[in-house]
Amino acid sequence: MDYSIALVPGDGIGPEVIAPATEVLDTVGDRYGHGFHYVELVAGGKAIDSSGEPLPRETLEAAKQCDALLLGAVGGPQWETLPGHLRPERALLGLRSGLGVFANLRPVALLPQLKDACPIKDEVLRESNPQGKPHFDLLIVRELTGGIYFGERGREDAGKRAFDTETYSWEEIERVLRIGYTAAGLRRKRLCVVDKANVLESSRLWREVASAVAQEYPGIETSYLYVDNCAMQLIRAPGQFDVIVTSNLFGDILSDEASVLTGSIGMLPSASLSSIAPGSKGPMGMYEPIHGSAPDIAGRDLANPLGTILSAAMLLRYSFNLEHEAAAVEAAVQAVLDEGLRTQDIARRSALPGTEKVVGTQAMGEAVCKALANG
Repeated sequence: MDYSIALVPGDGIGPEVIAPATEVLDTVGDRYGHGFHYVELVAGGKAIDSSGEPLPRETLEAAKQCDALLLGAVGGPQWETLPGHLRPERALLGLRSGLGVFANLRPVALLPQLKDACPIKDEVLRESNPQGKPHFDLLIVRELTGGIYFGERGREDAGKRAFDTETYSWEEIERVLRIGYTAAGLRRKRLCVVDKANVLESSRLWREVASAVAQEYPGIETSYLYVDNCAMQLIRAPGQFDVIVTSNLFGDILSDEASVLTGSIGMLPSASLSSIAPGSKGPMGMYEPIHGSAPDIAGRDLANPLGTILSAAMLLRYSFNLEHEAAAVEAAVQAVLDEGLRTQDIARRSALPGTEKVVGTQAMGEAVCKALANG
């Protein structure tokens, strides 16, 4: 079967991590008889340089015609002084809104090969894991097209006073909660709503909606945490969490915090969706690693491509319903880590000589392709 994938390499290390991800997809196609056709599009800083705007209309329209979108990263210091509406990051907001993807799924799991890169002690991990193992596996579901990132904003008093508005509707909260409950139903059937209901009126609405929606999912345990407490609990006992559902701002911050527990932000993929439909071809989705453009290492073959490769696996799973193929990509990543291959961000300085081999972006991608082809 043939599929079309919009590619937005973007800025910084974006093109460097997109390249091995597409090579992995091509290997999947060769092994399983699929055809992946790519439409490369411009957004972010490169689009500003070429057209004067972060998200040209033709980019969004072309993306809508594809079955899924895979993005590298956008942004860089050369565009930081531009007005807010012209910053590269506005391309992300525009793509999410224009494609109608409102739920961002960010899996955060500690792989056994990278356990020593986790800053939390084994005994702490065991205490919070129901099975008593030094491990955690959680999913953060972040609302993506509402909240303070999309609320009214501006400057007053000759630019000396600024405001950003957090706004949510019942419908916006309900739809992302339903995706969270669907995900929890496929996992360990626990869902935690994270908010700041002791201070924010918008968070109090989150709790009201969650209380109503939870009645429709009696088989799933629902709990609530304030965001500051959740930030602490992620460090103190990450194994207690299964699925976390939260707002745009809180999800952005908490998922970056959680990424440190896995050893590197370069390991984490994400999927932006409008629904989860197990067993059928899914909706158009936007897939990207959660790391930034890392301009300090761009062009040096140092970036970790595994977050992007794992994002491609999520693309196969959620938009194309190719579960077997997605699992094969994930198994290939595990196999490469078993071999001791590491990019510099996940290498252990204390590792015994000969147990790890530090490789660059391209070599890591090639190793995953080889493992996938031979798997």
